[in-house]
Amino acid sequence: MAHEHTVKAFDEDITKLRGLIAEMGGLAEVAIAEAMEALVKGNSELAREVVARDKRIDALEAEVDRLAVRTIALRAPMADDLREVIAALKIAGVVERIGDYAKNIAKSADKIENRRKFEPLTLIPTMGDLAIAMVHDVMTAFAARDPVLAAEVVVRDDKVDAFYESIFRNFVTHMMENPATISSIAQLLFVARNIERIGDHATNVAEMVYYAATGSYLTDKEDKTGV
Repeated sequence: MAHEHTVKAFDEDITKLRGLIAEMGGLAEVAIAEAMEALVKGNSELAREVVARDKRIDALEAEVDRLAVRTIALRAPMADDLREVIAALKIAGVVERIGDYAKNIAKSADKIENRRKFEPLTLIPTMGDLAIAMVHDVMTAFAARDPVLAAEVVVRDDKVDAFYESIFRNFVTHMMENPATISSIAQLLFVARNIERIGDHATNVAEMVYYAATGSYLTDKEDKTGV
């Protein structure tokens, strides 16, 4: 009976951990989308809301940390169970960073000059959409324990990287030809870099989801969570 009680308690802890991370992922996805909207439209109020709501993502990560440590200490999980708890702990940290990148993008919303005539701004939303889709799909893969979808997300990161390189070249050329736009272009380069990092972090989550589901590593790809 004691063993059954321990198993039930562990299952309840895992269910709660997964729920907290799912909430974090949903908030992060919304934060990216709204940060991009605030940037494109110059909506300072929406940008401030994105920045303020990041505190909720931070609080959820702290709750995941506490629950994961307690679960390991009290339930002493082994093998597959331990792997799932450790994966949840790591994933929460990465999703928190994704929220930080969305916050960074939001902070750039009111720093673009003459936005109605600023053609480079039109290139950013497509890149943002790619990153949002990666975050959405990797959280779906996490919820469903789906290693196949996780692997697909990893492949898509190359597309985000290529988009970033293309935007970087375009922006540098524009800046050289239009020196008056240097300040605004610098902000957009910062935004593009943050979007590229979101893609990297979504990839890292996907690799963790794959490992948690299968017990094997998806690739020997270099860890991309460095800042």
